[in-house]
Amino acid sequence: MKTINPQRRLFFGAFAAFGALTLAGCERLSRTDWFPKILGAGETASEGAAHLLTSRKAMAQEFTVNELSPDFRSNGTAQPASDAYRALMANGFADYRLEIGGLVERPATLSLAELKALPSRTQITRHDCVEGWSAIGKWKGAKLSALLEAVRPRPEARYVVFYCADPMAEDGTDLYYESIDFEDAFHPQTILAYELNDAALPVKNGAPVRLRVERQLGYKHAKYVMRLEVVSDFAHIAGGKGGYWEDNGYQWFAGI
Repeated sequence: MKTINPQRRLFFGAFAAFGALTLAGCERLSRTDWFPKILGAGETASEGAAHLLTSRKAMAQEFTVNELSPDFRSNGTAQPASDAYRALMANGFADYRLEIGGLVERPATLSLAELKALPSRTQITRHDCVEGWSAIGKWKGAKLSALLEAVRPRPEARYVVFYCADPMAEDGTDLYYESIDFEDAFHPQTILAYELNDAALPVKNGAPVRLRVERQLGYKHAKYVMRLEVVSDFAHIAGGKGGYWEDNGYQWFAGI
């Protein structure tokens, strides 16, 4: 197992312990008056600590096969409640297509097979959730950096937005989305994962493709990714905060 500076997770350790005491999910927490305020107070401290204690280019801790969690639990949506997703799932995701557009010179649409043909990375990492739990899993996926290099972002591009298949409203609307900046997008451990523990990614964990951005908390790891948009800012997207939970009071920077 690789060693890691214990100071790096100092802030998160206290935060996760607090999350464990709440025994509540992301949605329930976001509806309280107090939890988003705590996150708001924590973001500045967390981001400052991340830059002070270690470079954002540093690698997240990796583990051994013997340290894998017996079951990698599902967080958030366990299966998107949409006819479009059900159709993809019924066909074993043979008709899945990942769209990449926005501020790029070469927009692309990739099948799952084409995504798997890109340079990949396998890593055993820990998923840390704001609910207070963690799990260690072995992920394999396409390097996001390789995908971005293929589509050639324009000079003004700064962020990648991930649009997902899971509706967050009961009427099937308000699809989940997330975003990261180029510093995280080009990090070697940031991948579009299609395997978990040497098997095809399970539906409950985000099949067919989910983001793994190992230097951030779990809600940044978008599941059921359908489309990528490269942008200069995200003020015009949805609530303008850069992600579904961010629009509901969570913080855009969730570094650990």
